[in-house]
Amino acid sequence: MSPTATLDVAPFHAATATVDGVPLAAADEDLTAEQLRGRASVELLRQAAIHAGLLPADDPVPARGVVSEAAATAIEALLDRELVRPEADEATCQRYHAANPKRFAVGERVRVRHVLFAVTPGVDIDALRKRAEDCLLDLRARRRGEADRFGEAAARLSNCPSGQDGGDLGWLTAADCAPEFASEVLGQTEIGVLPRLVRSRFGFHVVEVLERAPGAVPPYKDVRAAVRQMLERHAYATALRQYVAVLAGQARLEGLDLDAASSPLVQ
Repeated sequence: MSPTATLDVAPFHAATATVDGVPLAAADEDLTAEQLRGRASVELLRQAAIHAGLLPADDPVPARGVVSEAAATAIEALLDRELVRPEADEATCQRYHAANPKRFAVGERVRVRHVLFAVTPGVDIDALRKRAEDCLLDLRARRRGEADRFGEAAARLSNCPSGQDGGDLGWLTAADCAPEFASEVLGQTEIGVLPRLVRSRFGFHVVEVLERAPGAVPPYKDVRAAVRQMLERHAYATALRQYVAVLAGQARLEGLDLDAASSPLVQ
């Protein structure tokens, strides 16, 4: 398994999860925690649309997570009404670019190897994290002149086919790996075994950076639109999470935890 594959995370007891009494999964479904949270968020928004008068009260309960066409339209209308779509001003964009130039570097590459502790359905996440942390501590404690224990650890412990090659992933660009993996290994200066686990959609990675090839950082004028789009997308996602958290704080949730918030939505 490589950092570009698809992976589920540990399942909850999906069949018992409800939002204000509305079940989120059929009895024969085995959803991951992420899938369950996604369904709960949609159901909270669907019910909010009903309460706002944007959707009939007899709108059918989603079947296996699929909402009606009317519900999808009503949810969009609800979000348009309740959330302010932010606009990043020029000064904010320039400051962000100046503080994070490497985020927009073109052609940056990094040669890495890793030990992957894959998160699979039914796995004990805490136990898996502990195994990954123990591996990280062991490899970080390697002394100068010692044999290559990283390659041995990858061959013995990694859930990635690269373990057969000592965990070597070769040269990677941002396009070659999952965004969350790329954000931890690109745009940095560290060489050697990273002092932290890298968490991705695939699990926990112990990562060693072998070499770095810096990319060219384009001037602000060339990436202005990309900077603005990224900042506005992040701001909207934050506002949406806050809104869903407020709805969760007002609802009766069973079988899951959305970190419900009781404070009003911060625009």
